[in-house]
Amino acid sequence: MMSSPWLEQLVAQQNSNLSARIEKFKDRDDALARLVEVMPIVEMSKRKILIIAISYGGVLFAHNLAKILGAEYDLLFTASIPAPVNPECAIAMVSETYDIITHDALISSFGISNDYIYGEAKRRYEEQILSTIYKVRKGEMINSLKDQDIVIVDEGIDSGMTITTAIKSCINRQAKSVSVAVPIMPADVELLLRDIADNIYTILRPAHFVEIEDYYEKYESLPQEKVEELLGKGFLAQKHDKYNKEKVWKKR
Repeated sequence: MMSSPWLEQLVAQQNSNLSARIEKFKDRDDALARLVEVMPIVEMSKRKILIIAISYGGVLFAHNLAKILGAEYDLLFTASIPAPVNPECAIAMVSETYDIITHDALISSFGISNDYIYGEAKRRYEEQILSTIYKVRKGEMINSLKDQDIVIVDEGIDSGMTITTAIKSCINRQAKSVSVAVPIMPADVELLLRDIADNIYTILRPAHFVEIEDYYEKYESLPQEKVEELLGKGFLAQKHDKYNKEKVWKKR
């Protein structure tokens, strides 16, 4: 059934009114500046902290926050596992540490088998995660995080599946503490995270979440080249370069 022009205009106006009512950040710099205001920056700068981004957009957050704290940073790679009948619906997530989080309610409602989930997790781990790590991080993997204070950052959280997977990965790698610092997350996701994270720092907690980009006046995807440049300055890439330099020095 085709919609009439007046109905389309009404829906567009309603969406415009909703967008106008949403509290927004000017851009990523504004979001980070406001986020830093609610974080114990002085106390944190006295500790050895590793900042971990969980998306390409989050890498810029991690880089800039690392400069403020005098800390190291990197990116935890993840891949979503979609429902077989709906590629837009994520039912699970796998990380580079091969930790897996599942959305049990969706899996049950779709009648999806464990064989599918773990088969897809293995495939996406090998085809997406490992290949990307070798390309942008010289094959270096996140292994032990023992006795490290971790701060997980991103430009925003929507469903909470990626951040939950990241927290699980850090805990299983024996992190000393795991904190979350993001400028925007749904109120129900924050309640969930309070049970598994040591600290949560955030600004906006909408009860009716829209999309991450709707909370930014200026929101542009980071170019792949910029992400790779920033990851080249990350903790693991620097570790790789240091190891190679020491290896060359010992051969002299």
